[in-house]
Amino acid sequence: METLRFGFKYFKKNMPMAILAELCSFLGIYAELLLPLLSGMLIDFVIQKGKVTEESGGIFHFLLTGKYGAVHSMQLFFSIAALYTVMIILRIVLIYVRDLMQEWVGLKLETELRYATYGKLMELDSETIAAYNSGELLQILNSDTIMFKELFAHRIPYFGDAIFSLLTTLLLISSINLSFLIIPLILMPFLVVTVLNFKKKARANFKEIRKKSAEMNLTTQENIAAVRIVRSFTNEELEKEKFGTANTNFLNARLKQIWLSSKFDLTFNSIKQIAYIGTIIIGAVLVMKGYMTVGYILASSTYVMRIMNNITGINNHIFNMQQQTIAGLELKRFMEKSSNIPDNREPNLHCDTPDIELKGVGLTIDGQAILKNINLSIPYGKKIGIVGETGSGKSILLKTLVRIRDITDGTITIDGHDIKDFSLEKLRNMYSYVFQDVFLFSNTIESNIAYSRPDIDERMVTKAATHAQADKFIDALADRYKTIVGERGLGISGGQKQRVSIARAFHKNAPIFILDDSTSALDVNTERVLLKDIHDNFSEKTVIITAHRFSSVVDCDEILYMRDGEITERGTFKELMELGGSFAHVYHVQQEQQAGMIDEDRLEKTGGRSNG
Repeated sequence: METLRFGFKYFKKNMPMAILAELCSFLGIYAELLLPLLSGMLIDFVIQKGKVTEESGGIFHFLLTGKYGAVHSMQLFFSIAALYTVMIILRIVLIYVRDLMQEWVGLKLETELRYATYGKLMELDSETIAAYNSGELLQILNSDTIMFKELFAHRIPYFGDAIFSLLTTLLLISSINLSFLIIPLILMPFLVVTVLNFKKKARANFKEIRKKSAEMNLTTQENIAAVRIVRSFTNEELEKEKFGTANTNFLNARLKQIWLSSKFDLTFNSIKQIAYIGTIIIGAVLVMKGYMTVGYILASSTYVMRIMNNITGINNHIFNMQQQTIAGLELKRFMEKSSNIPDNREPNLHCDTPDIELKGVGLTIDGQAILKNINLSIPYGKKIGIVGETGSGKSILLKTLVRIRDITDGTITIDGHDIKDFSLEKLRNMYSYVFQDVFLFSNTIESNIAYSRPDIDERMVTKAATHAQADKFIDALADRYKTIVGERGLGISGGQKQRVSIARAFHKNAPIFILDDSTSALDVNTERVLLKDIHDNFSEKTVIITAHRFSSVVDCDEILYMRDGEITERGTFKELMELGGSFAHVYHVQQEQQAGMIDEDRLEKTGGRSNG
C-alpha cells in the first residue's frame, strides 16, 4: 500500500481523465455482457417458437411485445440483429475512447516520473549516487518508470474492469438461474489458493529478473565507457564472456517466469474447462426438466466462462502487478533518499567578490581523517597553489569549498557567512571548476565550451578557447567548433579534452577558478603559456590550482604542500625553496627529470649523438 500511496502523488493530477476512461470502460463492458442475452433470444424466439413470458428476454423484454416483430419472424430477427449491431458499435467506440484516454494518462504519468527521478538524481550528492552502480540507475530512471506507469495507467484499471465484469456477470447469471452459480462457487476456493500461491512465487521471481536486468545493463554500460581499455588489453573475448554470462542469467530468470506462468495457465485452463462442462451438464438437466430454454443455456454457459475468464484475468493482473510494484518500490526508495549535502536556508545570499576563510577544517569519512585542521585565508584575487603526494587531500579540499563534500570539523566562510548559508546554486555559481576527471558531453566542441550558457555566443566561445590554448587544434579540425566529440570526449586526445574543459570554465567566468590537476595532460610549454594567460587576463579572479607538476604553481601568491590531509609547508615559491623542505626536494627532482627528458629528446633528434 505504501508503494501505491507513493505513486498516487504523481497520478492524482490525472485522476479526472482516468475516472472518465474507467466509466467508458464499464459501459463498454456492460454493453458486451448483454450480447449473450440477445443471442439467446435469437435462438429461442426467432429460430425456435419459444413461449414468451414476463421474464423472457430480461432487459430486452420490450423486443418481444410484438411491436418489433412477432415470434419466429424476420422482422424480429432484424430488430434483434440491429440492436446487437448497435451494442457492438457502442462497445467498440467506448473501448476506443477508453484506450486513448488511458494512453494519454500513461504518457503524462511516465513523463512526470521521469522528471521526478531525474530531478532527484540531480539533487543527490555524489556519495549517495555512488551507492548505486550505473546499471541500477539506468534501471530506475528508465525501466522502473515505465513499469510503474503501467501499474496505474493500465494494470489497476484492467483489474477494476475484471472485478466489474465479474460482479455484473454474476448478477446476470443469477437473474437467469441460480443453479449456474454452483460451479463457480465450488471452484472458487481452488482458484483463490492457486492465485495466492502464484502471487508469492511471482513476486520473488520478478525481483530476480530485475536484479539480472540491472547486472546486464551494468556490463553493457561499462563496456561502452571502457571500450578503449578493452581494445588496448585485447580483452574482447573476456568481455564477451562476461556479457554472455549476464545475458544467460537474465534469460534463465525470464525462462523461470515463463515456466511459472505456463504452469499456472495450465491450472486455470483446466479449471475453466471443468466449469464449462459442468455448466453444460446443469443446463441440459434444466432444459430436460423444462425449467430453461436452449437460448438461455447458451447465454448461461457464456456467462460462466466469462466468470472463469475474469478470475483468470484477475490472476494475470495480480501476476503483472508484482513486477510493477517491485519497480515502484525501487522508485520509492530512490526518491526517499536524502542528500548528504542538504540545500540551504538563505537562497538570496550571494557574493560577487568572495573572500574565503577556512578555520580548523577537518573531514572524517568512515572513521578515517581525510583533512586535518586546515586553516587558510583566500582574499578575492589571490592565487593559491596546492601540491603534495597522491592521496594527500588536495582534491577533497577543493570539493569542500563547493560542498561536493561537507566538512565534519571547523568552518568555511565566504565574506563571513558559512558556506552552508548559501544556496547550492548561488555557492557553486561562484566557481569555475575544472575537475581532474574531464568529462565532455556527446555534442559539439562549441556546446561543451558554452555549457554554462546554452545561448551560445560564438565570439565568447572563441575567446574562451583562445585563453585555454585550444583554438589552434580546434581550427585545425574539419568542422572546427561544430565538431562532434564522441561520448565522454573519446574523439579527441587527453590534452585536447583538458583544454576544452578549461575553456568551459573560462566561458563561465565565475569569480573563482579551480583547476584540479587539470593541466596534467599538457606539455610543459603549453601549460606555461596557459598559466601565464590566466595570470595576465584573469588577474582579478581568485585562482586555486592543484598539481603534481610543481612548476605549475611557481607563480602563485601562496603555495601549500599537503601530506596526509594536513598542510605541512606553506609560503611563496621563494620561501619554500629557501626552507629546503619537501616542496624544494620534490621540485628539484622534477626539474632534473624534466631536464633528462629534454636531453633524451635532443639525443633522439640527433641520432644518439651528443652536442657537447
